[in-house]
Amino acid sequence: MPNYMLATFAAADGPRAGLVIDDRVYELASQTGEPRHANLLGYYADWPESERRLQRALAARPRGDARPLSETKLLAPLLYPGAIYCAGANYQDHAAEMNARQGRPPDPDPHTLGLKAWHFIKASRSVTHPDATVVLPRASKSVDWEIELAAVIGRAAKDVPEATALQYVAGYTIGNDLSARDLGFREQLPAANPFRTDWLAHKSFDGSCPLGPWIVPASEIGDPQALGLKLWVNDVLKQDSNTGKMIYTLAEQIAQLSSRITLYPGDVIMTGTPAGVGAGRGEFLKPGDVVRLWIEKIGTLTNTMA
Repeated sequence: MPNYMLATFAAADGPRAGLVIDDRVYELASQTGEPRHANLLGYYADWPESERRLQRALAARPRGDARPLSETKLLAPLLYPGAIYCAGANYQDHAAEMNARQGRPPDPDPHTLGLKAWHFIKASRSVTHPDATVVLPRASKSVDWEIELAAVIGRAAKDVPEATALQYVAGYTIGNDLSARDLGFREQLPAANPFRTDWLAHKSFDGSCPLGPWIVPASEIGDPQALGLKLWVNDVLKQDSNTGKMIYTLAEQIAQLSSRITLYPGDVIMTGTPAGVGAGRGEFLKPGDVVRLWIEKIGTLTNTMA
């Protein structure tokens, strides 16, 4: 387990930012002495100074009362991100399985075509909590799972070069980019119609973005392109891969995104999913299914469908 993690937990007076150390949860603001750190968005608003304050506190010993992690209800660590940018088709094996499902040949490496990473936006309020029940949308019969490494931005980033892009990442968490596959297209329109795709219905229903269980500082992770990741549905392994198999690295993604729009502290980048999604095999989530995600050096995120 990392030396510490940052979390949000349910307290008597509402959500509070927490510091998780050795299976104990402390209020973050009581450690740093900064009232703004009662929530993690406040902590990341001035991330470099916030981290220095926290490191000074940790050099002594945690202050104040702590609660056992096992008795603490963890919420999504960020309530709510300013923006959630999701990388599309960012693992070659996932792109190939989706093309095969639609009867298309595999695509070449997009780098060879001079293409940059591309992203869509997932609604911030689609975020939900660890261990929360996700109500499947009534309009969909094909909700799919997608495990993703999620990067949390810590400093405003504009026109960032790839070589220094990771310096803008404050930490990492786990995301599940739940996707309503059958709502992604307006079937009444022809395939060539530019208005046929419906990314909002496809990606942004209530509860479609489980995040958590906490944020591990970037300094504790090291290379984000060397992490194992796995996803199970009802204890059956569906996805088993490594972030080293991304087409576009996180650094490439930050450079590309920041060339178009300024990234702000608390923004989240979902970095894409590998092969093994339900659409590749015609399997989709149903009420009662338990989805468990694991990423190396971060932990486990679990949700139940209803």
